[in-house]
Amino acid sequence: MLGPVILAASRSDKMRRFVSAAPGTKQVVDRFIAGETVDQVVPIITDAVDKGLEVTLDVVGEDITTPEQASAARDAYLELVERLKDLGLGTKAEMSIKLSMFGQALEGGHELALANVRPVVEAAAAIGTTVTLDAEDHTTLDSMFAIHEELRKDFPQTGCVIQSYLFRTEDDARRLAENGSRVRIVKGAYKEPAEVAYQDKAEIDKAYVRILRILMEGEGYPMIGSHDPRLISISQELARRAGRKLDEYEFQMLYGIRSDEHLRLAAEGHRMRVYTAYGTDWYGYFMRRLAEKPANLLFFARSILTKG
Repeated sequence: MLGPVILAASRSDKMRRFVSAAPGTKQVVDRFIAGETVDQVVPIITDAVDKGLEVTLDVVGEDITTPEQASAARDAYLELVERLKDLGLGTKAEMSIKLSMFGQALEGGHELALANVRPVVEAAAAIGTTVTLDAEDHTTLDSMFAIHEELRKDFPQTGCVIQSYLFRTEDDARRLAENGSRVRIVKGAYKEPAEVAYQDKAEIDKAYVRILRILMEGEGYPMIGSHDPRLISISQELARRAGRKLDEYEFQMLYGIRSDEHLRLAAEGHRMRVYTAYGTDWYGYFMRRLAEKPANLLFFARSILTKG
């Protein structure tokens, strides 16, 4: 399968240089990355909201090697909060954060990431919006969930992400559904060993449905991160069975993928949030998008061949 190969390449400096230099790269990156600066992404935010959509914003970049870089990532999000304040969109525009950007993998990284993320969550709350902590590889999750729990003491609206391909996630979902969290469920986009994660797509999908049922029947607010038409349909049925109103859960999809579906769901009255990434350090995010769907890789390959 190509997915694991691409995920391995996402950690390769040699492959990073090759992909960055490829003549067709920019065309494909522009499909998934909304821009490099806040100024470039603001029109995209306002256009989405004008169309009845909501957004969650991700400043891309994960390869943090110094505390100074982690502080710079924090400051980039604080700049974003200031721009969102000017737009006055409330929860129609929130933020997604990877704690690796905030220094989680450095020495003393748990405390460092918590110290860096807290002012962002506080600033977000002050303008009427919130933050969701993205899930990364399985070795980071205990720290992420602990930071999530700590932040929710003062900012209970803080969300988190769970991944259906991990064996642990059903237990995590039961715990989170009981305490009223905002929880985004995704399939997962990291290369994980068979000891901790399902490797077969059918098993991942079955787990997704089991976990989503737990969330829908719980007391929290489910956020359904999927482009899969079958899972979207199942999600709607599970919500109906659980007696949830349309504003008691939401769908989330990536910027640049199935844009017509974004509009269709919003037109039906669903809350539909577009995960919108921007920034200059796009490589890791971009490679995971290629790994998730073979059509994305074919699109990239065609772009290289036609631009070469």
